[in-house]
Amino acid sequence: MVASKINVTVNGTEHAFKAKITPAEIIEKTGAPYTEGACVCIVKKKKEEEKTLTKEFVLQTNKGPLVIELKDPSSVSSQIWIENYDKLAPFPILMESPDAISFGPFETEYDFVRGSKRYRKYDVVLSAGGFDTSQTTLTFSKKDHYAEYGTPEDGVFATLIAGRTNLEKIDKGDVIESIEPYVEEKAAYGEGQCTSDLSVPLEDGDRLITVAEIEMSPHSPQGTETFFAIIKDGTFQIDSTANAFRSDDTLKGEPCEYENFEPRKLGAVCLRTAGTGRGRAYISTANRASSLLHSVVGHVVSGMELPYFAAPGDKFTVETAPPRLLLLGHNIGDSKELLKALGIKMNVSGSDDKEDVIVAQSPATTIEILREGEVTVTAVPTGKLIEVEFYYDEAPKSVEFFRHSIDLKTQPVGQLPVSMVYDETYIFKAEKEAEKYKEIMPENTPKSNVKAFDIGITNQSAKRMGYIGVRLADETMFGPTGEKFEATNIIGRVLNPDNLKNIQEGDVIYIKEINARTTPTDAEDDAAEAEEEEA
Repeated sequence: MVASKINVTVNGTEHAFKAKITPAEIIEKTGAPYTEGACVCIVKKKKEEEKTLTKEFVLQTNKGPLVIELKDPSSVSSQIWIENYDKLAPFPILMESPDAISFGPFETEYDFVRGSKRYRKYDVVLSAGGFDTSQTTLTFSKKDHYAEYGTPEDGVFATLIAGRTNLEKIDKGDVIESIEPYVEEKAAYGEGQCTSDLSVPLEDGDRLITVAEIEMSPHSPQGTETFFAIIKDGTFQIDSTANAFRSDDTLKGEPCEYENFEPRKLGAVCLRTAGTGRGRAYISTANRASSLLHSVVGHVVSGMELPYFAAPGDKFTVETAPPRLLLLGHNIGDSKELLKALGIKMNVSGSDDKEDVIVAQSPATTIEILREGEVTVTAVPTGKLIEVEFYYDEAPKSVEFFRHSIDLKTQPVGQLPVSMVYDETYIFKAEKEAEKYKEIMPENTPKSNVKAFDIGITNQSAKRMGYIGVRLADETMFGPTGEKFEATNIIGRVLNPDNLKNIQEGDVIYIKEINARTTPTDAEDDAAEAEEEEA
């Protein structure tokens, strides 16, 4: 007996599968992009009887759009409008007075009601011109007034909800150029749900979305790199939601450059560059105007269902075009092969041993490298690369301070100048003086001893706040920076301490995090921020 088949659309492409197939099986069979632990979106096939009548229409005039909303789509007037609107444009102005503006005429047939009635400002009615329905007009009330229009029994059937200033500009000779129904995005997407349970059986006609594809803006090279750092594990995490956006707070509080002023249309990817929530990444789920606080860095070109239906705590797979071109932390040999395949010339500053690790690249951004077709890199022997593990649970704020100060939050390798070397103690000071605008409160201070290879940072109870230190031997009196225990926060440990032994004062070491994890987000209430972002 042949097993029954079902059709499921996977990321826009229809496939036939056996009945009762699951998202996990489909991902395995099709190779659909998916990051472990992320959500997928399942959109159910919309049944014919579930279709809803459109309530909003956009009437584009030569003076700007007018948007009307039907009071009751099933009413007589609404049905006349729904049956005729697509045949009306271009729809000229027929009559203009201080009270109302009428467009038309067009031919209909209905039982009209005689007698003067009160109309409020922005009411919309069908009017039988000269009490002849073959001369029906669409009439907009400009102010509260009484009139006899010869409307169907239901009278006012719609309200002008947007474009009211445009209505005031309309005069004789103007025309409605086009009329289109406005379909709410949720209705357009259908009935969807994000889930990380990949064992749910799918049904015939379902749509499965596993990835959101984002096209990065060529006008936002710096912002694009910041966004790449946010999604470095291949996912966008949902930390807060509102009607108009979904946000990822991974780099909340980090500085980012304003580059691109454009409307935040549905699917726009933005970074907040100033004020409350600086460093947040947003995906717009509704159209909003341009903002001097939000720089647009890209647009979702497919898979918009994922951010639309995602809830706080969800994360979903993202792919970008172009993908990030980040050479830091990779060796010269592998990087040369990669760039050769892309047709990009690589210039090496200093040693170009194929095993040397790249610690700097110029240009620094993917978009600039692709635009120029070449990149210059600086590499160092692996012996100058210090591998570290951070104690996130014990010292989250101090770890965040340190990672911020050497740019380890946005790139895989950070630079740290050597300030002092004595006995078996190494003292460092980051070039970025983050202590001038970030606190280092006492946190995870040692009690009786400090272990060899622990990384300490001087907290604000001592004058040399912000200095970093490592000892090569256990110590029972002073922390790694030479301060008392109460002035020392232990933030992690060096995993390859032998690489410290040959460094001298004035050298620069390069830090690579081995147990890379996302810094925990603040547990603060973001309701006020959500209200602000909606504006």
